[in-house]
Amino acid sequence: MGETEFRLVLLRHGETEWSKARKHTGRTDVPLTPLGRAQAEAAAGVLATLRLRDPLVLTSPKQRAVQSAQLAGLTGPRLDDDLVEWDYGDYEGLTTPQIQQSVPDWTIFTHPAPGGETAAQVQDRADRVLAAVLPALDERDVVLVGHGHFSRALIARWAEFDVREGRRFFLSTGAISVLGHDHQARTVLAHNLVPELDGAAP
Repeated sequence: MGETEFRLVLLRHGETEWSKARKHTGRTDVPLTPLGRAQAEAAAGVLATLRLRDPLVLTSPKQRAVQSAQLAGLTGPRLDDDLVEWDYGDYEGLTTPQIQQSVPDWTIFTHPAPGGETAAQVQDRADRVLAAVLPALDERDVVLVGHGHFSRALIARWAEFDVREGRRFFLSTGAISVLGHDHQARTVLAHNLVPELDGAAP
């Protein structure tokens, strides 16, 4: 990677009570747990190793993302409604096993969410986010602070895959993914970087 190559960095928010219980958390605005706050604070160390250059920071308006950006030491974050999580509709607050009781083999990437966003709608939103930040990437690094499934959708679209291939990019709470280029091709430079916590599991 040359000195003029800027990167797109994704930070997933820290743990919440709902993410801990593996509940689908879309539009519900839940705060970080104490562990989630520690994860976000620890993410600052990972971000420091990246030596970000004058980063543009955009964050989902949900408090779990805004809190994570602040705790990770990211300055001057701008709220971007397009960075909210996948809208799970009728499946909001349910776990995958609960949903699979009525829809076997269901996952958000492969099956519909009644009353929520379709994969095509999420793909369009991810493409809109990427198109919006491309001009900034000509001049500086960009950090997007958001959510698990939508961040995975962004990774898939950056890599020019269908949004459904986001299922192949597991992202832990408080984890970081670094996107960039290799010989002009979009690539994933690093993925699911989980900060180490003193005496606590991530």
